Amino acid sequence: MAEIINLRRARKGKARTQAETKAAQNRERFGRTKAQRLKQEAEAERAAQTLDGHKREDT
Repeated sequence: MAEIINLRRARKGKARTQAETKAAQNRERFGRTKAQRLKQEAEAERAAQTLDGHKREDT
């Protein structure tokens, strides 16, 4: 026999886990100091420049 589930509780549980995931992403994205943010942006810029520097030009 199948187990009986409360659909309201399941729906709210799913919404809760999605909210927790979104909160974790927001903490990672916005929960940094200005110095950390600037350092990460500088690293990304340096990586982009390095990648562009290794590209071959079509002549």
